[in-house]
Amino acid sequence: MKKIDIPAFSKVVVVLTLLLSLAASPAFSQSDDKFSFDVTLNSDQFFGFYPYFAGSYEVSESSAFTFYGILWSGGTGGGWGNWTEFGVGMDFTVADGLNVNPSIGILNGSLLSSTAAGPAVFGEGIVPNIVVGLDKQSVEGEFYLGYYAPLRDLAPTGGSTRAYLHYWANFGVKASSFFSLGVHYEQLNNSAGSNVPESVTLYQWLGPYIQFSDPSGRAFARFAGGGDLVEGNDSFFKLNTGFSF
Repeated sequence: MKKIDIPAFSKVVVVLTLLLSLAASPAFSQSDDKFSFDVTLNSDQFFGFYPYFAGSYEVSESSAFTFYGILWSGGTGGGWGNWTEFGVGMDFTVADGLNVNPSIGILNGSLLSSTAAGPAVFGEGIVPNIVVGLDKQSVEGEFYLGYYAPLRDLAPTGGSTRAYLHYWANFGVKASSFFSLGVHYEQLNNSAGSNVPESVTLYQWLGPYIQFSDPSGRAFARFAGGGDLVEGNDSFFKLNTGFSF
């Protein structure tokens, strides 16, 4: 077994400590209230574990440039060519507590281009999507709609490309600044493809959720569960926790 050079290792630790201290000092740290960044950890029984991040930079009092990414590869997407999603968009404040954020994302992997049977590729698909967010003193809600369309056909003989329509809506009441509860509905359709004769609903979830939030807005935890309305399926459960920076 190779021995560790303790003095050399100690020097590395000292240097790293100094660098971190400098980076955290007021002289080297700058804050910009126009920028925000959120990280969410998600898990459900269809996609498995998939981290998500979203950032924005304010360009006016009512609009902001946004970007996001989903590491689908953390769960089921690991078998879909390390499936990942990255996109950019614009967020618009249309009323007090109501925001609309259209985006365009790019998909990388193999799920859309070959149903995970072919090679993992960059730019295998595209996903135009929109998020509508509601956040007022006593109520909260969100609507999402995204269409996952293949850009390449790499399916083997007898295989197929895939396109998906994914949407959800939820609405809740804030019992306090710490606790809220509501209802979540979500659906995923395999809607098209090079060898897909008709649209198939993969799941159709409906059930309640509860959420605990940091009153300052820095973190939250949400759990949703209920029934799957698709015949032959059973129930669903979804866990999310998020952090704002």
